Amino acid sequence: MSGTTNFSSSSNSKPVVDNALHALGFVYTQISPEKVTGRLKVTLTCCQPFKVLNGGVSALIAESTASLGGYVASGYGRVAGVQLSVNHLKPAALGEEIEAEAKPIHLGRTTQVWEVQIRRIEPSTSESKVLLSTSKVVLVGNLHTPKDMKYYEEAIKKYSKL
Repeated sequence: MSGTTNFSSSSNSKPVVDNALHALGFVYTQISPEKVTGRLKVTLTCCQPFKVLNGGVSALIAESTASLGGYVASGYGRVAGVQLSVNHLKPAALGEEIEAEAKPIHLGRTTQVWEVQIRRIEPSTSESKVLLSTSKVVLVGNLHTPKDMKYYEEAIKKYSKL
């Protein structure tokens, strides 16, 4: 995808947006107030014993992508997840690549609601095809943001190309 930035790069010049997703190999491809996307190759680290993507990983992806979108959409104010609902529709097998897409449904002053869809990417076309899970994430905003987090805001602004 041209014009996108890999936030989860091991390079010291780019921030790690989310430590847990970074550890799993998740790569953000777009960050904006309207949409957050990213990709993950399903490895043994993120699989259950039956070699399919662990549902908890899907939940982590959903809350993390929605929270990042909410952070940007709120003008870089701290948000926190207060409700997460995940529907697992199909599995993603070991070795497959998935794409997550988070979009806002409601952007209020104190609450936000985001929908996150995770799809399997078709290897021959690199396009996402099959819907694997759909989630709704409710965020609360207007939380105190510590001043020492200004570096994070600046890094997100720089790389999200707002």
